[in-house]
Amino acid sequence: MTDATTGPDHLTGPTPDNALRDADRAEARGGGSGGPGDPVLAADGTPLKQSLNRALRAQKLRALALIAPLLLFILVTFIAPIVDMLFRSVENEIVVETLPRTVAALQDWDYASGEAPDEPAYRAMAFDLMIAAERREHTRVGSRLNYETTGISSLFRKSGRGVDDVGEVYTDQFVELNEAWEEPATWVTLMASEDWQESHSEWVAAGEAAEAADEDFDDLPPRFEVADRIAEILPETAGIYQAFADTIRTEDEESPAEEEPWNVVYQALYDDLSGQLGSAAETYAGPGADLLREAATAVPDFETMTVTDQMIEVDEDWAEPEVWGTIKAFDGPYTSGYFLSSVDLQKTPDGVERQPEGERIYILLFERTLFLSLTIMACCVALGYPVAYLLSNLPMRTSNLLMILVLLPFWTSLLVRTSAWKVLLQQQGVINDVLVWLGIISDGGRLVMINNQFGTIVAMTHILLPFMILPLYSVMKTIPPSYVRAAKSLGATNWTAFWRVYFPQSVPGIGAGCILVFILSIGYYITPELVGGTTGTFISNRIAYHISNSLNWGLAAALGTILLAVVLILYWLYDKIVGIDNVSLG
Repeated sequence: MTDATTGPDHLTGPTPDNALRDADRAEARGGGSGGPGDPVLAADGTPLKQSLNRALRAQKLRALALIAPLLLFILVTFIAPIVDMLFRSVENEIVVETLPRTVAALQDWDYASGEAPDEPAYRAMAFDLMIAAERREHTRVGSRLNYETTGISSLFRKSGRGVDDVGEVYTDQFVELNEAWEEPATWVTLMASEDWQESHSEWVAAGEAAEAADEDFDDLPPRFEVADRIAEILPETAGIYQAFADTIRTEDEESPAEEEPWNVVYQALYDDLSGQLGSAAETYAGPGADLLREAATAVPDFETMTVTDQMIEVDEDWAEPEVWGTIKAFDGPYTSGYFLSSVDLQKTPDGVERQPEGERIYILLFERTLFLSLTIMACCVALGYPVAYLLSNLPMRTSNLLMILVLLPFWTSLLVRTSAWKVLLQQQGVINDVLVWLGIISDGGRLVMINNQFGTIVAMTHILLPFMILPLYSVMKTIPPSYVRAAKSLGATNWTAFWRVYFPQSVPGIGAGCILVFILSIGYYITPELVGGTTGTFISNRIAYHISNSLNWGLAAALGTILLAVVLILYWLYDKIVGIDNVSLG
């Protein structure tokens, strides 16, 4: 049996886990107070195992309480943003939420036919677009689809202003037939359920009472409910009028009893009455029956105009199959389009295709980012290793003084350091002026060292060099000098002693410095943006552009996700080849 003096816990003392093992052994031997097989009891008379389990639980809860703030901080500031980024890279709900009728109408349409969809799709688009325009959502869905097909954003903006005219030809004819169709009360009488009318009357009374008492009344009117009988005989009209009533209630905080319906409501009424449901409307006997029968009888003589022609009249681009194909290609709540764009592909109605040759930039940016990051890492190793070796072998007083110079860049703004390199490296800068003064180059042959990859490598090597020196110094400081002296005393040359004895012990510091520099450089965007020009920028600069300028957060999230995956893969390869256990910070 183990104990606190001879067992595995002799350094930390007995633990609840150790005591539980001892209690199990005692019970197995029949070591309880009551005889063989009886449980071992604690001082308070409870079974020892139960008492120890309670103590172990309390210990774990205390440990969890201590680390809970840190876990919460990591969850909120690290895990949650990554999860949100992963979701944004595939999220596409705006299309199906804003254009639900259109998405459903396009299910049976074949883009390969080369023709625009039929009348039902145009009718569904008119209804969806009218609702979206009133809720000011049409520009958002237009911007989303514009990422895939240029020009759709302006199409939706223009159509949002002109869709109000769709159905006007029928509005005029219904009003000319009977002016009652122009009155909001007529529509409420025809469409509303009895329960809603009662609730609306109470709401009106409450508002009048508040006004009489000179009190504020901010309650919204009750949510509109269509009568079941009307929903059966006028399904399309009921659906669009319900949307009209909901929009008026939420956006304008008004009651449908105070607003004339949209023109598309009259369009829907004409569609219902001119179809097979017109005969059902003639037999309707509810509120507004006479008016509805009159309209059903007159509708066959109305002047007609298809919604297709009306939408094309708003904007002729609605006749283009490509517009409808883009909507259908991105009609799901989730999409792979962002990830395809991130690797220079595109999702089209015909399937996955390569981007036009002039727009294939992301693979090049990923390759450039990896190449420059590895180059910067190599430069930091080449420059940082001798400095760290010198610091670790100098007397403490001198090494501390030089270490201040290594840390000095941390006390200077990143923008100041980057701007200083712009002054030094430009063609009329200090370095070129000195080279011309020394006669090394001519005044007409000044070197181009800025706004290119060279400028990015130089500036970022200077910025990230301390992150290589510090891990190297901390590891080298722990290497006993006696090892090298012993090697020399055994006949090794200075180079052999360094390469065979000293260098292998400094490898963990090189590994730690390389990981720090590489991870930091692969995600840098300020310095490449200022000194990289068109050939020295990283993929992170493109991510920042999509977040702050183009507002294409989905593509930015997809690029960030791919960058994260690349880093994790490289980290895994590093662990397999070098071994993460060989990394040390001293």
